[in-house]
Amino acid sequence: MTDVVIVGGGVIGLSIAYELAGQGASVRIVEQGTVGREASWAGAGILPPGNPEFARSPEVRLRAESHILWPKLTAQLFAETGIDNGYRVCGGINVRLDVRAGELEGEIASWIDEGVEVERLDLDRVWRHEPELSRDIRHSYRLPMLGQVRNPWHLKALLAGCAARGVEVVEGNPVVGFDVQNDRVVSARTTMESHWGGQFCIAGGPWTRPLLRQFGFEPCIEPVRGQIVLLATPPGLLQHVIEDGPRYLVPRADGRILVGSTEEHVGYDRRTTAAGVAGLIRFAVERVPALAEANVEKTWAGLRPGSLDGLPYLGQVPETENLYVAAGHFRSGLQMSPFTAVLLREAILGQRLSMPLDAFACDRHQRTAVE
Repeated sequence: MTDVVIVGGGVIGLSIAYELAGQGASVRIVEQGTVGREASWAGAGILPPGNPEFARSPEVRLRAESHILWPKLTAQLFAETGIDNGYRVCGGINVRLDVRAGELEGEIASWIDEGVEVERLDLDRVWRHEPELSRDIRHSYRLPMLGQVRNPWHLKALLAGCAARGVEVVEGNPVVGFDVQNDRVVSARTTMESHWGGQFCIAGGPWTRPLLRQFGFEPCIEPVRGQIVLLATPPGLLQHVIEDGPRYLVPRADGRILVGSTEEHVGYDRRTTAAGVAGLIRFAVERVPALAEANVEKTWAGLRPGSLDGLPYLGQVPETENLYVAAGHFRSGLQMSPFTAVLLREAILGQRLSMPLDAFACDRHQRTAVE
């Protein structure tokens, strides 16, 4: 019997498995499709900065602690697997074309309150940093410590790291239910077999909600489609990640630039659409006019697990002794995965928690409704 069965093989499930196996636990990942090929693979890999000492909310703490862990995790994965995950600190510039300066001032104030280094940029300075940015930009600031990682490379490194630590991976095996005895889950059932374990963790992204219905609990997690366009340009066109609200340009060292992302509530529909792609290309060209000549190399979409309040669900499922959940990170799954994995490893193995999980509790919305 396996010590821990993890349902879901995205970046959250893989990260938790890697952490658990590093503590000597035997772990099996059961994935309905191919490991690492859903939202984890589809994202852009932006890693916002953070400072745990100044974190005043659970969400900020989760991001800040992960920010601290990324360099260590990258080095550890490389030492164990020889795979480069593409992590680097490139800095980010947040821009606006037509918004009032006060909106960005509010963002700057928030970063300062979080103890994060931030630079106000006048127009001359922003163009010195990024000469190809549009002359229509009116307001901007820079986050020198913002980083990025290559999602597919990181998932490949995590999968190899899990293999090196003895994690078993079962793909193409959707879980359809759980066998329970006296409030304890004893196995996860698929259409082909049962996976027996001592502890269970559901990290199924937007598929988490139906998996938990058996337990009379439905977390407020819905799929949100995000479309992305990959452009090919000569290397060096951009150095920084460029963000404008929820949309972004992420330059890779090889000249490719990721343009994202839409936020569409369309159920489990993964299609890319003409309107979505056209809107992203228009966004890119308006911020960096030279991208009008870029080659459109590829488009794709991922389904991100959005929660009602923007916070993930982390910890033990109510009225069960050995079932845990880690899902609902929305756009932040990759960036928050290192510390999420630490917290779930601590919870599952009964170790002292690095931070309380009350704000991420599985039944927080039900408790609020009763109160």
